[in-house]
Amino acid sequence: MSIAIEQLAPEQTTSPARTAAPTFERSSLWRQSIRKLRRNRMAMLGFIFIIVMFAACFIAPIFSPYAAGKVNLAVMNQAPSAAHWLGTDHLGRDVLTRLLQAGRISLTVGLVAMLLSVVIGTVLGAVASYYRGIVDQVIMRIADLLMTIPSMPLLFIIGAILSEWKVPTDYRLYIVMIMLSMVGWPGLARLVRGELLSLRERDFMQAAEALGLNDRRKLFVHLLPNIFPLLIVVATLSTGGAIVSESTLSYFGLGVMPPTPTWGNMIDAANTLIDFEKRPWLWIPPGLAIFATVIAINLFGDGLRDALDPKQERR
Repeated sequence: MSIAIEQLAPEQTTSPARTAAPTFERSSLWRQSIRKLRRNRMAMLGFIFIIVMFAACFIAPIFSPYAAGKVNLAVMNQAPSAAHWLGTDHLGRDVLTRLLQAGRISLTVGLVAMLLSVVIGTVLGAVASYYRGIVDQVIMRIADLLMTIPSMPLLFIIGAILSEWKVPTDYRLYIVMIMLSMVGWPGLARLVRGELLSLRERDFMQAAEALGLNDRRKLFVHLLPNIFPLLIVVATLSTGGAIVSESTLSYFGLGVMPPTPTWGNMIDAANTLIDFEKRPWLWIPPGLAIFATVIAINLFGDGLRDALDPKQERR
């Protein structure tokens, strides 16, 4: 009896290590991904710029003496100086403060529109690929219909309708977010559907079927985590695209309207040849903010894709 116990003891002492091995392996893969991301200088540069931009837009205006945005015609259209680092606009408001306040709106619109489009596209694409049949046909035909309509003309039409109905600025902000997400989810839904259709034929999904797991667990635990790198890339591109789309709408007076500042309607402030030639501080700063932010988001997204994609070689 004692011999049998001694023979069983080593197996019992090693079983906890076997149980902990998958957790250790998973955490090790995450550490490798983080190390690989840190070695990507362009991705880290983009990440640092995004953090600085968010901090500047959401924190710095609190401490600005011009945060109230009061009209002061005595200093209107002044060039950059020690008192106003980026000059003043047609109403004597500090351009730098309004640039940071506009960043709050543009970044918020981009993030919320991205989240909505990713959630809608991922859920509908996953449902279409998993259940197929009539469910797949209905979802994909709706997506095809939306994709046949050019997005920017559609956004212009909706924006013109909102202007005609004199929708308040506060409500227009939320409507613009919904508009951008509605034109963004069809392409993502098709991508998710295609990836999940191929994953359904893998051995691990056949094992999940044999174990009798419920549909929710199969979708959200076994299928969707395998397309996480794809979702990251699409999410970053969607964020940059949403910022550009919102700025375009606001530039043409069809998005968020003044006095609420956005980078788009700040560029629209330079709407005459004199402003364009003689007052570059009115339109160059918001244009550079849009350009730099979108480039930084895309650089960071590409770095995340390379770090998290299991097909990439890990060194």
